[in-house]
Amino acid sequence: MSGTARQSAWKSLFQDALDRMDRPGWKRFMVSMLALAVAFLLAVYSSIFAQRGDVVATGLCASMALLLAGWVAFTAVPYLARRTRLEWLRVSMDYKLTREGIVFIILIFILAIAGLNTGNNLLFLILSSMLAAILMSGILSLSVLSGVELQILLPDHVFARRPVPARIHLHNDKKRVPSFSITLSGEGNKLGEFSLAAPETSGKKKRHKRLASETAADAMPTDPGRPRDRRILRQPLYFPFLPGGGTISRAVELEFPRRGLYREDGFALSTRFPFGFLEKKLRLAVRRDLWVYPAVTPTEEFYEILPMLSGELEAYQKGRGHDLYSIRDMQPTDSARHVDWKASARTLTPKVREFAREDERRLQLILDHRIGKPDTQKLALFEAAVEFCACLAWHFHEVDAQVQFRCGDFETPPARAAETIYDILRHLASVEPSFEEPLSATAHGAEENVFRIVCTALPRGSVPTMLWSRSYYIFFDTLRPLPAVSPDAAPRPAAGVTTLADPLGQASRS
Repeated sequence: MSGTARQSAWKSLFQDALDRMDRPGWKRFMVSMLALAVAFLLAVYSSIFAQRGDVVATGLCASMALLLAGWVAFTAVPYLARRTRLEWLRVSMDYKLTREGIVFIILIFILAIAGLNTGNNLLFLILSSMLAAILMSGILSLSVLSGVELQILLPDHVFARRPVPARIHLHNDKKRVPSFSITLSGEGNKLGEFSLAAPETSGKKKRHKRLASETAADAMPTDPGRPRDRRILRQPLYFPFLPGGGTISRAVELEFPRRGLYREDGFALSTRFPFGFLEKKLRLAVRRDLWVYPAVTPTEEFYEILPMLSGELEAYQKGRGHDLYSIRDMQPTDSARHVDWKASARTLTPKVREFAREDERRLQLILDHRIGKPDTQKLALFEAAVEFCACLAWHFHEVDAQVQFRCGDFETPPARAAETIYDILRHLASVEPSFEEPLSATAHGAEENVFRIVCTALPRGSVPTMLWSRSYYIFFDTLRPLPAVSPDAAPRPAAGVTTLADPLGQASRS
């Protein structure tokens, strides 16, 4: 680098420092320090005059010193306090001694005892160097974590068991000082297995509801397929270097085993830089909630039921119109104007045409979340029914059908599935089983112009025959329970991201 370029760089650095400087605050600070220095000198002179017995000079100097100190206290200190950033008071910093740090401190005690017993100056020099290393370790690690901002971008729509990308941005506010060896981790959540719904606004209601849900959760059996770990980021991400004033973006592939609310109550940045004696952790108040929809990937069971369901729906929708629906044998009640003469001549049997209806009949998808007395099998079948309803809703969305969804008190208006699909999936992500007895088959409605697909925990054989002509029932006990969730798998990082169990370097599989 030439001398002109080096001079220009220093000039730019100096100009940046001047631009960021709080000139009125520094001016008031320097005036206050000068006033306090003068007050200190006056206090010294008052002591000298008191020793000489000059009462007037002593009183004059002491009074002026007190006046200057009072002026600084009542004018400069409040002014500077109002202009001081207090964000650092809200910073939550945790410290943890590592195994290396414990060994290092033991060595310090050994050297201290040896130095006191022998009086060897070399041991005291080594001891002072080791103490200085601990001090510098704390200062450097604090410098590494300070000024680092975190931004996490999560997708709007996430489905269970389907990988989704997320973006993580780390920005270093320090213009010239880089950060080294930073580990990002989640701080966990306080969600329980049966507390996936949105919280109440009233404090007393929220407290009573939480106590009731905790009591119910302790009393009822649990679904082995429901994960208890509801964190979003379940493995730490390692960033070896963050340049000064720069931003590092990383892509992380997340995958969630089941539906529901996943939450991080906060994130933490930790480092063991530079010596690994102390792990310092900075907690960031960055909270993220993520609703995961049920899986909509068709299963073998879905493909088994879909043809029968399509046949029932087509049989219900046949009628009078202009589009040919089918050709069948003629019945005594059929009109002669619908006779297909060519087909009749070819088969030597009277044939008539059936036409599709011109008006589109409505389709209702109903999930009865009442399962009766709880047990592990029923809870597992309920989860399977929720995912089956999600698959059906997504199928009707793909074929652009008109669907109305009902589940308990939740109901969507009759509309194209594309308009309400995410409202349906959002409710299915949060729905919880009710331990009341399932509704009777006649309680789902009696409109004649509506074809219903009902998922219910009712036993087979409990549906009246007259309802089968305009309804299709899917019983919970005909579904296969979802496979149990293995120990929660960690999110898989994209290329360029290192996940660590040990922030100092032993890489482990994420």
